[in-house]
Amino acid sequence: MEKKFVLSCESTVDMPYSYINGREIPVIFYTYVVDGEEYVDDMCRTPGAIEEFYARLEAGKLPSTSQIPIQRYADFFSDVLKTHEGDLLHIAFGSGLTPSVQNAEAAAKSVMEANPGRRIIVIDSYCGSSGYGMLVDYAADMRDDGRTLEETENWVNAHRRNIHHQFYSTELKYFRRSGRVSGPTAVIASILGICPIMRLDVNGKIIAYDKVKGKANAIKRTLDMMAEHAENGEEYAGKCYICHSNCIDMAEKTKEALLSRFKNVKEVRICDIGSVIASHCGPGTVAVFFLGDERAPYKK
Repeated sequence: MEKKFVLSCESTVDMPYSYINGREIPVIFYTYVVDGEEYVDDMCRTPGAIEEFYARLEAGKLPSTSQIPIQRYADFFSDVLKTHEGDLLHIAFGSGLTPSVQNAEAAAKSVMEANPGRRIIVIDSYCGSSGYGMLVDYAADMRDDGRTLEETENWVNAHRRNIHHQFYSTELKYFRRSGRVSGPTAVIASILGICPIMRLDVNGKIIAYDKVKGKANAIKRTLDMMAEHAENGEEYAGKCYICHSNCIDMAEKTKEALLSRFKNVKEVRICDIGSVIASHCGPGTVAVFFLGDERAPYKK
């Protein structure tokens, strides 16, 4: 079926580039810096790149990340309009995790002024990692079904806060760095084997709302929350993704438990958390994404 618009996204969708490229979705890439050298958020394009990233973390290197500048967005949007027909719908990495979407909006305005008659719509996903990827994937389904840009834009705006991000971590050092977990709490939790249970709130900000002892309990608590919030509860039959930061064994155990409990889920896609997001969470994080009710606001 003829596609009525172009869909684009950013590398922090945390899905393999081969999959996103295969769905004909142009991508703009984030970067990170270690010891003054810049690296690209690779999306598993280069064999061994993600392993090299975690080796740097293991060696004590501290990556830093930043927004995508306006000019890079402008160059990206201009190239997309030159090489594709139709208007452009760009779904951006959530503003609860980065203000970069503001740069995308500014760039879109300037590129449209230089290309009269072409439209660029930028949407703040309020999502991150493979939850952001799931939202983009749903939009690609609509595009491929022949829906218009307006129909897809309206659906994304109506459902972007319904993509749940439930996750837990077994390594707290990097959450301590980001301020999500205090220093003393991180030390005590690591000694006792305590895992914080986290989620994104309605505005896409990370909230640590519970803690459990042991990995098995972390998986159970995460899936309890999925049963509570997923569309149709344990009868959920929609898309379901899991992503992990260098802990595939825990991701596989989470998938096994999920498929055992949610019998109508046909497939669970497991993806790597990319280098930009992993720069802030470090290794040992597993996240589950699904479509459900509107995410709750943060409550102190």
